[in-house]
Amino acid sequence: MQRVLVVLLALLLGVSAFSGSGAAAPTWAPVSTAKIRPGVQMYTAGAQCTANFVFTDAARNVYVGYAAHCAGKGDSNDVNGCTTPSNPLGTTVEFRTGGTLFSAGALVGRGTLVYSSWLAMQRRRVSHASPLCLWNDFALVRVSAADRGKVNPTVPHWGGPASLGGPVLTPRSPLYTLGNSSLRFGTGFGTAKTGSVIRRDASGYGYQIKKSGGGIPGDSGSGFLDARGRARGVLSTLTIGLGIGGLVTNTIGDLGFEVAWARQVWLRSLTLVPGTQPFRTS
Repeated sequence: MQRVLVVLLALLLGVSAFSGSGAAAPTWAPVSTAKIRPGVQMYTAGAQCTANFVFTDAARNVYVGYAAHCAGKGDSNDVNGCTTPSNPLGTTVEFRTGGTLFSAGALVGRGTLVYSSWLAMQRRRVSHASPLCLWNDFALVRVSAADRGKVNPTVPHWGGPASLGGPVLTPRSPLYTLGNSSLRFGTGFGTAKTGSVIRRDASGYGYQIKKSGGGIPGDSGSGFLDARGRARGVLSTLTIGLGIGGLVTNTIGDLGFEVAWARQVWLRSLTLVPGTQPFRTS
């Protein structure tokens, strides 16, 4: 039943649910001076993750996305968003650069956790057995008014995003991303990485992927672009073990679906902001 409702939701919302157009965007900081961009490190109650994309709404608020589990209170094995406790909405999130194991790096801005798919599913009592609980892993931080002028939506190195969502990704489809884990002694907005799709999950909510270097703790939340620069996924989990794709693989949630779900249960006017520079693969 849950999956039927989700399919109906996507049909009802139509193309607009997977589009990057809509609300008028605020004025963005120049790429050369922006402090808050995709790839910036985000710290929530001491836990570090990586920003994916920038969003806005009809009221011209500015949001930065990451994974819902980045605000979770569980350990690395607690991946069920319908049962794992989370920090509450209203929690302060810090944007930082240069964070390492030994230092949280430089503070460049602050925001507030305003949406978590985990908390939203728990409020709606989604069954813990639903695949939605494992794949719907998306959260939004509203950038403070004092820091909005520091934001630029362009993905470092790659440019874009061009838009949101697209056709189903097939095996071996190329992917483009960033990793900014503090375990790598992160600097700036992270390291450019490439990857590819291994397979789509049977639920239709996300993909198993492999990428250069592998996604590690701290990379969680980072965004994935397809070959046309469209925003397609959010890094969710790391899998270590023998199987299809090799020893280390990752999973990404389907961002088009995750945003459509957020629009339905939280904010209808939520809109992905395209980059101010075009997507490129080199």
